[in-house]
Amino acid sequence: MTHPPKDAGAPLVLRTTDARGIATLTLNRPQAFNALSEDLLTTLQHELDALAADTEVRVVVLAAAGKAFCAGHDLKEMRALPSQGYYERLFAQCGRMMMSVQRLPVPVIAQVQGLATAAGCQLVAMCDLAVAAQSARFAVSGVNLGLFCSTPAVALSRNVGRKAAFEMLVTGDFIGAEEARERGLVNRVVPDDRLAGEVQALAARIVEKPRVAVAMGKALFYRQLEVGIEAAYADAAATMACNMMDAAALDGVQAFIDKRK
Repeated sequence: MTHPPKDAGAPLVLRTTDARGIATLTLNRPQAFNALSEDLLTTLQHELDALAADTEVRVVVLAAAGKAFCAGHDLKEMRALPSQGYYERLFAQCGRMMMSVQRLPVPVIAQVQGLATAAGCQLVAMCDLAVAAQSARFAVSGVNLGLFCSTPAVALSRNVGRKAAFEMLVTGDFIGAEEARERGLVNRVVPDDRLAGEVQALAARIVEKPRVAVAMGKALFYRQLEVGIEAAYADAAATMACNMMDAAALDGVQAFIDKRK
């Protein structure tokens, strides 16, 4: 389904795509709580790059095998060869992968069960949407080990309020799925046995919409968050004008006028 590197012969990321264009990437290191080893980061980057170039893909679901979504970086691997240069390269590699999630032209939905900690919580925050099982728990807990979760803080602070984010970062405390929803880290919380079905239902709603409109809208959404309001409105106006000239939008508006689908 996917490509090496592998852990003990098993693919590190499983990829499937259905007839609707819903692609699912499944982190596949369940024995290590899907910790982000260098090989897993490399494989996930490869898969994201492939999906970015696939015009048939409409939605990406990021799921995980086993009891945990992702426990963050692989601490055993990180501790084996400590050096400033190595850590800078590792965190830069992780940052590129996280930004690739945001830069995909299609929405990415995190399907979260069990633990999502440190860079695993960051990965949830970087996804455009997230659905959590009731058993899911979230934390940026590096501070408990003396390592402030600086890179997860970038994503977390763009999802939840400043004080809520900072409290999580300086205490390392876990929050449950419902609290994560209340804070804005996830969109929906469902019983564990309904998690996959809820994600598929959300993906199906997105697939109904024109791909070009969603792609233009996603790119604009993140661009405008990083600039002042005047520049944001200028960018949004130009984006809407381009979007309006798309054949699907012109036909959709005319259909509304004509009172037809």
